[in-house]
Amino acid sequence: MAVSSKIPALPRAMLIDMDDTILSAYGKPALAWQAVAEEFATEFAPILPHEAAAAILAAARQFWDSAEAHWRLKLNEARRITVAAGFAALAAAGQKPMSRDFCIRMADRFSAFRDENMALFPGVHDAIDALKACGVKLALVTNGAGPTQRAKVERFALTHRFDHIQIEGEHGFGKPEERAYHHAMNALGVSACDTWMIGDNLEWEVIAPQRLGIYAIWMDAHDEGLPEGSAVKPDRIIRSLSELLPG
Repeated sequence: MAVSSKIPALPRAMLIDMDDTILSAYGKPALAWQAVAEEFATEFAPILPHEAAAAILAAARQFWDSAEAHWRLKLNEARRITVAAGFAALAAAGQKPMSRDFCIRMADRFSAFRDENMALFPGVHDAIDALKACGVKLALVTNGAGPTQRAKVERFALTHRFDHIQIEGEHGFGKPEERAYHHAMNALGVSACDTWMIGDNLEWEVIAPQRLGIYAIWMDAHDEGLPEGSAVKPDRIIRSLSELLPG
């Protein structure tokens, strides 16, 4: 699925995101919160699971709309805050209030649920190995806490597949800071015109890289299309990394 009419030959280097690009990690949060809410339904009844999930999602959107970058390194704590905020909003509307301890348990269960259900997208290892065999230099560039992201890199056998691994929590900076892209390109010994960026976040993997002259590819793993009214124009849209391989 290409936005531009002509797909260029493979570049010298690719910067590839991890979560929801290589791994099915945090996509479709509504379904995940619904599943977790159903596990806790008897504790917060008469609130219904879909009401709890919707309130938490609304609180999470409000939180992340204004959250500073350091919260990306404290996802578990952020989830505890948003679960408490969601139930506080329900209580303010006349629903049953829930204790702080309950909100912590539910938030931590969500974190565990996400980890349990995390998996590589089909064909990812083969696609990365094939790109490397084609001579493309590869950097894994991911935001998030060092221990959490490093554990994923090791769990899913990614270490040896990349020439450079760059984790926000280990380096002290992350996307969409310009130095995140420059640092990765410097590590690979390439310039922007030689580089593609691939990922699912329109700000981090399309808008910011394009400003630097990097060819930006948006990963639409669930084939949902660009958000309605979006003015962002990726150079290309794909549904899997295997689409990057020469035909």
